[in-house]
Amino acid sequence: MKNIKNISLFVGMFLLLFASCEPIEDRDFLANSFHPDDIELRVVQTTPGGNNLSLQMVTPGVAGYWDYIIDRKHSDRVDVVFPIPGTNTFTFHVTTAYMPDGSPANVQYISRSIDVQIDVLDHELPEAYYYLVGQDLEGKTWVFDGTGEDNRLWWYMSSPGNWAEVWWNAGGECCPPSDVDGRMVFDLDAGANFTYYAGPDADPVTGSTWAFNANFDRLTISGDANILGSEEGGGNNQRFHIIELTDDRMVLYVPNAAWDTGWTWVFKPE
Repeated sequence: MKNIKNISLFVGMFLLLFASCEPIEDRDFLANSFHPDDIELRVVQTTPGGNNLSLQMVTPGVAGYWDYIIDRKHSDRVDVVFPIPGTNTFTFHVTTAYMPDGSPANVQYISRSIDVQIDVLDHELPEAYYYLVGQDLEGKTWVFDGTGEDNRLWWYMSSPGNWAEVWWNAGGECCPPSDVDGRMVFDLDAGANFTYYAGPDADPVTGSTWAFNANFDRLTISGDANILGSEEGGGNNQRFHIIELTDDRMVLYVPNAAWDTGWTWVFKPE
């Protein structure tokens, strides 16, 4: 009898060990909790076709962020006076990434988009838009506020902590950038478009966009093109501190330009 009990105990332990070593099969918890069709989005316009919007993700239990073209916000609701007429696509991204095979190298993000038709800009925009793009939002061309070796400050190496502390007046003294006579155009024609020209007769570089941050103290350029003088004097930064932006002057700065310095740009309307 004692031997039988010992055999039974051994068999039980073996089965328990075998069960604990079974490979993990696909379980429900490995599947994504959400499908795009399960995410409900809603946009409320305060006036029909107007540009005062409330973007809302109304599905309970979903966390993520809105990409609303001019910015991103980690919230289920964004209230914004939107500057771009026409059909615009806003997207909500679920922040929890799904790894279908358990590998971080293979991540699928669940997103849902909604189209909104804006026929009229019936609510006034923040003033920075009118300064950058024009008082009638018609598009605006900016150029350097200076010419080579004019001894003025318009493109210069500056302190990493102070845009106005000049370390080397490159443009005004000896070494203007190759695109010193170029221009750049900001417009809102079916998008926040940025167009770059390296010189008076150069072909345009298109396909890039621009965006303010929520506080309107940063300007970001996204895409292949960048602002005048960026390749030679800014480490090709694409996010700039806005020091000054008015109808007739724009001063941009990065504290982390090439050579571990700051760099400052000064532009004027063409």
